Amino acid sequence: MKTIPDLIGCLKDYFCQKPEVIVDFIFNDGLLYIAVKNIGARPAFKVYTQFDKEIVGVAGEKKISDLALFKCLEFLPPQKEIRTFLDSSASYFARNEPLMISTRVTYEDSRKKRYVNKIDHNLEIYKEIGYIRIRESGAQEVGPQ
Repeated sequence: MKTIPDLIGCLKDYFCQKPEVIVDFIFNDGLLYIAVKNIGARPAFKVYTQFDKEIVGVAGEKKISDLALFKCLEFLPPQKEIRTFLDSSASYFARNEPLMISTRVTYEDSRKKRYVNKIDHNLEIYKEIGYIRIRESGAQEVGPQ
């Protein structure tokens, strides 16, 4: 049987849980992705992401920062990640796209309490990371290029 301090601790843990939404740039085998993830223990609502710079990807063909993913996610469950392809690292860096990018993520919890996370990203760290990608044909691509 739980003691009163144990029960108070459990209630405090339950009521103190909150959403925590981040935006992250992911490097995987020479490919870059952008992910929106709720790393918190509670759902997030009305998630908006703002970038301090325009982000262009997919070989310079797509304005990634304008995707609906970043305009408004009505609901993001705990531990849910939504990821989109940005570009190959070789293509992104060859076009001299921004290396320093700041994101501002705003969201609410179920009680409509508002949160803001500002995250600075330095994509230059990925420029020198080596990788080997094996294609279906068996050919290998080695980077950075």
